[in-house]
Amino acid sequence: MSKMLIFTAPSGAGKTTIVRHLLNTFPVLSFSVSATTRKQRPHEQDGYDYHFITKNDFIKRIDTGGFVEWEEVYEGLYYGTLHSEVDRLWTAGKHIIFDIEVKGATTIKKAYPEESLVVFVKPPSEEVLFSRLRERNTESPDSLAKRIARAAEELTYENSFDYVLLNDDLDTALAEAEQVTRDFLNL
Repeated sequence: MSKMLIFTAPSGAGKTTIVRHLLNTFPVLSFSVSATTRKQRPHEQDGYDYHFITKNDFIKRIDTGGFVEWEEVYEGLYYGTLHSEVDRLWTAGKHIIFDIEVKGATTIKKAYPEESLVVFVKPPSEEVLFSRLRERNTESPDSLAKRIARAAEELTYENSFDYVLLNDDLDTALAEAEQVTRDFLNL
């Protein structure tokens, strides 16, 4: 039976780095590509990094039950997991790995309680997390302030999930993530 390994954390905690490492380490894993209405960044590929869709299309898919989970993460910016994405990966016989925000992780866990494990990636401290976000230089001052406020709220979810992974030292965090993956998938 295929399983879902869900990595969640505030933006800047390192979940994407960990998920990419696990994808390179475990061929049985396939990445669940989220849908979003945000603008595509120059280095991103549609269908690989995200499914970039219009706000109108996103809302139509909400209305027709096309999402396992979805959220308006920032005003006017929607993110979600398409049922078709989960079906595609499970039909291929893959275990699915997610890189997703905390509310989406909660929703997927409720929808698939037996098939999923949610790992919360914890930054060393709020200060380190906020510093990482500022150092990215990918945000306007206004969007950075919103991202920091959201990250502070998301840190309060730490004890809501199956496993907390401290990302203080990257090599240690990667080794621990590998062990959690082996244990969950019985590898």
